[in-house]
Formats: sequence, C-alpha cells, structure tokens
Amino acid sequence: SSGTKALYLSPLNALHGDVGMVAKGDSVLFFSKSGESDELLHLCPIVRNKGAFLIAVISNSDSRLAKACDFSIELPVARELCPFNIVPTTSTLVQLMFGDLMSMVLMRSKRFTVDEFAQNHPAGRLGKRLTFLVKDLMISGEGVPFASPNDLLINVLSEFSGKKCGCLLIIDEERRLIGIFTDGDLRRSLQKYGAMVLHKAMHELMTLNPRHIDEKVLAFDAVKYMEADQKQPITVLPVVDSEKKVVGIIKMHDIVQSGI
Repeated sequence: SSGTKALYLSPLNALHGDVGMVAKGDSVLFFSKSGESDELLHLCPIVRNKGAFLIAVISNSDSRLAKACDFSIELPVARELCPFNIVPTTSTLVQLMFGDLMSMVLMRSKRFTVDEFAQNHPAGRLGKRLTFLVKDLMISGEGVPFASPNDLLINVLSEFSGKKCGCLLIIDEERRLIGIFTDGDLRRSLQKYGAMVLHKAMHELMTLNPRHIDEKVLAFDAVKYMEADQKQPITVLPVVDSEKKVVGIIKMHDIVQSGI
C-alpha cells in the first residue's frame, strides 16, 4: 500500500519452488539475529545465481550470513526480554521497527502521494476517507428539494417534507444558489410569525448565502467543513459548480452511513 512491492519468501519453501518468485535485479533481505541460520545460508548462493542483490539484516556483523551477503545492516540488541536471553522478543521488535522505517524512507524517496495510497487502499474506513468524493454520496437530480424566492411556504411544504433532506435550496431561474431554508429556519419562523408563516415568501424566511461545497471535494473534508463551527454545526450542504449553480446536496447522515 505504500508504493513498494514486497513479497515474503520462506527459506524452507524457497528450496522447494518458491525461489521462482525471485528475479534478476531484485533485492532480497535476510532477517536473522545471529546470522548463523543454516536455512538462510543455504539459500544465499541460490538467490545470488538468480541475479538478486543480497542484504543481511542481522545483530552480529561478524556472522557467516553478513559475510555471505552483498551488504549487511546491523541492528544492535543488548538482550532479549526473556529471562534466559533466548526467546526472540527485543530482536523481533527491532526488526519490525526497521522494516517500518525502511518503508517510510522509500515512500519519501519515491515522493509517494496520499492519492496513490488511496488507489492502493480503497477498502475500509481509511480508504473511503481518501477516495469518496462529495459527488459519490450527494443527492442529485429529482432528489434535490428546490424552491424559488417568491414561492410561499404553504406551496412548497410538500417539496420540503417529501424530499426528506431537511431543507429547501432557494435558487434563481438559472439554478444559482441564493439561500437555504432548513428545519431550524422553520422552527424559528413559526416562533416569530405563528400560523402566518405559511403565507410568507421564501425570500423572507431563508438564510442568505449559505455555506456550500464543490462536488470534487473529499466527502471526509465535507464532514470537517460541516463541523467547523461547533456553535452552529450543519447537517446538509448544497453542492454547486464553479458558476454557483446547484448540482446536488450532501447530507451528514449519508456520509456517516457510507462508513467514512
């Protein structure tokens, strides 16, 4: 997933056919604390004959494995956690850390990008956060609740409730976004006007210049944008193009349901 091909080669299985995965120009790393493992030493000439470069990752620079390989890297280990200093504990952890560090160095040297990582890791929450765009989750077409500035509330209530978005997007004749009318706006308008609110035009009730987002933005970034103002978090965002024309609407509920 980090941009470097890597295969695990068991030294025992390698001698029974798996060495076929090694090709000329490959680098083969031999991990061993002592550097005296017979199965690794038996494998060295076979891998070298395949045209690979041999690297020993050991804790004993004077070992036979270090001398048998083209290059060696020593990982010093004072002692194992085992009371008898036998069971591999500290040494295996050091080797694991070395592998992680090497992977990160390769990512940096290759200038590996987060977009490339997303392509290699599309599944799971992490992959979704890096791949799902607003356009992948937004409601579009007939599913978007619209109203014009001069529409009376009583005439657009069916649109307001039927589309189940919790809002109306107020647009002009060219579908450019003017304002938004939400559940919260409805409650505040009822408190202010009472039953008379039904005969008020949308331009009297809507919130002007609402926050909006582009369809090419990551859905995860849309969540952060919705939650940016903790005092006034929002649950829906109009999606507009470069000319501020509405192309859809995205809901917090749908983003959460996607697993992001």
